[in-house]
Amino acid sequence: MYEMKIAVFHNLPSGGGKRALYNNVNYLVKDNEVDVFVPSTANEDYLPLKGIVDNLTVFPVKNTIIGFLISVMKPYFLYRVSLIDLEKTQKYMAEVVNKGDYDVVYCEQDRYTMAPFFLKYINKPNVYYCNQSINFRNEVSKMLNEKAGLKHKDIIGAIHSKLYGSQMINIDKEYTNYSRYIVTNSYFSRELILRSYGINSFVSYLGVDTNLFKRYDVSKENFVLSVGQCLPEKGFDFIIMSLSKIDSNMRPEFIIVSDHGNDLWRDHLKDLASKLGVKLRILSMIDDEELVLLYNKARLLVYAPYLEPFGLVPLEAMSCGTPIVAVKEGGVRESVIHNKTGILTERDEDYFANAVVKLLENEDKSNEMSKNAYVNVNKFWTLEQAGERFSKHLKHAIDKYV
Repeated sequence: MYEMKIAVFHNLPSGGGKRALYNNVNYLVKDNEVDVFVPSTANEDYLPLKGIVDNLTVFPVKNTIIGFLISVMKPYFLYRVSLIDLEKTQKYMAEVVNKGDYDVVYCEQDRYTMAPFFLKYINKPNVYYCNQSINFRNEVSKMLNEKAGLKHKDIIGAIHSKLYGSQMINIDKEYTNYSRYIVTNSYFSRELILRSYGINSFVSYLGVDTNLFKRYDVSKENFVLSVGQCLPEKGFDFIIMSLSKIDSNMRPEFIIVSDHGNDLWRDHLKDLASKLGVKLRILSMIDDEELVLLYNKARLLVYAPYLEPFGLVPLEAMSCGTPIVAVKEGGVRESVIHNKTGILTERDEDYFANAVVKLLENEDKSNEMSKNAYVNVNKFWTLEQAGERFSKHLKHAIDKYV
């Protein structure tokens, strides 16, 4: 007998958000009936949900002539997608879900608008998983591009920011307010949501697949690792500058795993590393098995994104027994225990470099942190534990719905 009948909506790209959704759904299908509803703009090639849920329905987003003309005038046309037509599709999707006998709707963020149009039209108990607000990342990215001298080179990005920046913030804020129950990934994100929208939210910590991200019996190699989109706000330039402060005789290679990002920024990172004498490799399109092997071989995970709401990457590394050196801001302060599973530093290149050197030189300390990291993940951050936390919120949302 199923506990709940759940409808799931998402319009996500590939990446950490989709992995988190996949993990939550994979837990929920054990005891519940789960149907998934996605617009055709959603990425279902990466970690497809079709194979694990009861039903998955794709709704085509058609860029109509009327939608296009309205979009040009407003402007309301984004990455070849008319938001007029996207809203029309999501309204229809909500109408379909409203007619179903679902106990609760699990709604994820939208790749284009953050808060999806879908929220306005759904009239069932729903939980909106809001990972972050849209506005702060735009400001950080703009500042870092200017600092790197790329402001005038990224013409497309500049036009996009000019046309859509404030409009997307307004859409995100408006549609977030339609949700009756918001769940987020950290207390840092909860405070950001309250500051941005004036809305309460509940924290439901994510988890990591400890069956996938696990320790291998392999030798460590002289490199440090970071994982994420090749964008300014991920802080890879800060890491390069920090590593350049380390004596060249012991300076480790820096490997970045990044499938997506900005080509201009990627070239900037390569130029910066070459200029500062930091050996850099940027890898893309590697599978999970290769990623896990890299986590295991790395001396450290180095992590410096700007105000990352939570970040699955540190959990993945710790699950593989790899200690962390991270800038202590955003959600990482809630997953990495300072001086136990890693070192948290100020955003200062000398401090960060010293923390890296400390663990590179002290193998006993690094090994101790490796063991602590592995134990800590299995104690609190597994998918089973994360799924239990999230399932309670779905039930709570049903009880609160009037």
